[in-house]
Amino acid sequence: MSDQTLVNETPEKERFKERVIDIVGMRLDALTRSEALETVARWGRSGRGRTVCLANVHMAVETSRSDLFRSAVNAADLVLADGRPLVWAARLAGIAAEQSRGTDFMLALCQLAQVRGFSIGLLGGREAVLTRLTERLRERFPTLKIAYAYSPPFRSLSAEEDAAIIAGIRAAAPDFLFVGLGCPRQELWMAGHRARIGSVMLGVGAAFDFIAGEIRQAPRWMQRGGLEWFYRLIREPRRLIGRYASTNSRFLLLLALRFRGRRSR
Repeated sequence: MSDQTLVNETPEKERFKERVIDIVGMRLDALTRSEALETVARWGRSGRGRTVCLANVHMAVETSRSDLFRSAVNAADLVLADGRPLVWAARLAGIAAEQSRGTDFMLALCQLAQVRGFSIGLLGGREAVLTRLTERLRERFPTLKIAYAYSPPFRSLSAEEDAAIIAGIRAAAPDFLFVGLGCPRQELWMAGHRARIGSVMLGVGAAFDFIAGEIRQAPRWMQRGGLEWFYRLIREPRRLIGRYASTNSRFLLLLALRFRGRRSR
């Protein structure tokens, strides 16, 4: 995927313009979860490729590090607040925002899809996780149409492999395609494939692992208090301490500089 590919693919922007905010260089659409769900549902069966990013602190910081990634995220049709700190940042800027956690949003959209007869697709995760995820979704939503499910290799794909994935998705034609490849891979993948896939693509990160039961979710009180990252840290300290120390501190620094600049102006 080239830089030019992302630059040339300029999606149609359907936004609540008065509630678009810049978070350390990353666009955020400050919609309520119900507004976001209805917007995404309205795009179902349109046959047009759309991209929806569920953003957290990690994603915001990655946009500050990579022009290519920032271009991919900011060109999405919707960028929603997955992480509670982004909700707080929006409120500091005077815009009321509501959290749309990736896991909750995926489950809510599956419920809506079952009721309205939409189909879904799943791309990402290890094969065992994808199998458990599919089983859990079928248990929870018995009449949900799961049109596509594929676990791609965790490496760069050849042109032939990529073409086969595109052909498989197009043949299955899911209305909503949940992409669980992890940040920043999933956002770059969605941006690069938007013109070739006629589905609403949603980057849901670790939602596959959470719903499949591979990773335990933080209690609701910790989620509401913005402490989900801390819960994951105490469960996986060796893997996450370095990333969180770097990412969270950089986010706070960038946010402080941004608001200091606004006050100065």
